[in-house]
Amino acid sequence: MEFTVWGIITALVVGLIVGALGRLVVPGRQNMPIWLHLLIGVGAALLGTVLARALGIATATAGIDWAELLVQVVLAAIAVALVAGVGRRRGVSHR
Repeated sequence: MEFTVWGIITALVVGLIVGALGRLVVPGRQNMPIWLHLLIGVGAALLGTVLARALGIATATAGIDWAELLVQVVLAAIAVALVAGVGRRRGVSHR
């Protein structure tokens, strides 16, 4: 499996954008710093690159690889929503 510089850069940019948007999308107050949202987004997007290449849906094209980008965005959005949701539930105490 060969990684391209473009794939890694795309994963970083997508991760930062989705991580920041994840903070806005998840309703309610979040006890997570913005840097954690960005870090989760970048990690999930890099995982999306690995997954897309492993599944063979990432093709070496001259332009934007839309299939790989879609996998990155979906994984990053799910990861940010899950971690933000878990963190929100932990902070709530019903007594």
